[in-house]
Amino acid sequence: MHELTTLHPNGLFLRREALDFGYRDRDLRDARRAGVVIRIRHGAYVDTETWNAKDAVGRHRLCAQAVSLTHEGNVALSHTSGAAEHGLRLWGADLSRVHVVRLDNKTGGRQHDVVYHQGTWTPDDIYAKDEMLLLGPERCALETASLLPVEYGLVTLDSVLDLDLGNEESLWTTYKSAMRSSPRSAKLQITLRLTRCGAQSAGESRTRFMCWSQHLPEPTLQFHVYDEFGILVGITDFAWPDHRLLGEFDGKIKYGRLLKPGQVAGDVVFNEKTREDRLREVTQWAVIRFIWSELNDPRSCGERVRRLMRLGRIT
Repeated sequence: MHELTTLHPNGLFLRREALDFGYRDRDLRDARRAGVVIRIRHGAYVDTETWNAKDAVGRHRLCAQAVSLTHEGNVALSHTSGAAEHGLRLWGADLSRVHVVRLDNKTGGRQHDVVYHQGTWTPDDIYAKDEMLLLGPERCALETASLLPVEYGLVTLDSVLDLDLGNEESLWTTYKSAMRSSPRSAKLQITLRLTRCGAQSAGESRTRFMCWSQHLPEPTLQFHVYDEFGILVGITDFAWPDHRLLGEFDGKIKYGRLLKPGQVAGDVVFNEKTREDRLREVTQWAVIRFIWSELNDPRSCGERVRRLMRLGRIT
């Protein structure tokens, strides 16, 4: 069946395509039992190796691709499915169903693996990617955020700006034209007002939310530190200059992003420690590091920041 896995990106193929090649349903059943292919929805298959190599978001994207193929241009990916296809960051999003907006004027509804929306759209709202149609990144991000708590939605909206798929103005314009009448518009407005350019990971967005929820001063993002000769020493994730405090978010993904060819994680950790010492030396400020797990206890995390801020004012 190798020839079937080359018909579409990611090794996906449809039952009807297999039948056109001369295979029978019995052949598909035998391939599934042998572990060669996996049926990811009714009438859609993918090779097992591809499926096993994907994380949760990657598998959702495969399911969304299958929905697009089986609906033959009558739907466009929306909400979390469109956001995932645009490469936006998702945290805490429900990936159990594919979200689409209907383009055929049929009514919305919900099936076991698809949610059909009846949102308004114009031809200018529809993007084509590979063999799929999807709504624009701002619209998908806002729809995703509307389904989620503010903290979760902020991760996605921040990523629109970080990935240069929109700006604050385009997000607000899209909100006013397509989302203002949503029953979740009040919560969505809060998320949108908190969105900032400069958060480069889900952890950084969550840290900013922690600051807001704990009534801490809003940090400056991507703060540049220079030495006495004007040479850049480093860029920190957060800074509170009035409190002589720098902040960094620690995460495995961040360290992976910093890895250079031939380096291992220990090299990056050592370099980060050396960089942090230099930042302290140049600024004479404190440095606080946030880790993923402590963001689940925002009150304790916020108190730690306050203690260092008080010390910074005294120094």
